Amino acid sequence: MKTRNLIALAAVLSATAFALPAGAADAPAKMSGGMLTTTTGGMTLYTFDKDTAGSGKSVCNGPCAGNWPPLKAEASDKSAGDWSVVARDDGSKQWAYKGKPVYTWAKDQKAGDKTGDGVGGVWHVVKD
Repeated sequence: MKTRNLIALAAVLSATAFALPAGAADAPAKMSGGMLTTTTGGMTLYTFDKDTAGSGKSVCNGPCAGNWPPLKAEASDKSAGDWSVVARDDGSKQWAYKGKPVYTWAKDQKAGDKTGDGVGGVWHVVKD
């Protein structure tokens, strides 16, 4: 019986490891209150309707990225599970969740703020 439980636990732990992005110690974001937030600081994450899911690219660059800072990925980070790494025009990398690049909003002041939800009708909180 103990062996069966250990095998089951090993299977769960193994499956969990594949849900985390390779090259990162932890997932780049977490679910908090039904929405995705940054792991550091708990800032709300957003998607942009003008980004095409699965394109591997962000279209929010220049002044747009000043208002909507991308969730940066390291050059060594790799896609895994719901998380992928997309290219930015400046050559840097950004995290995408379910194919859509994710961003914070410069006007959110503290963890849990979601003042960017609905801005311009094209920015949306990433929800569970």
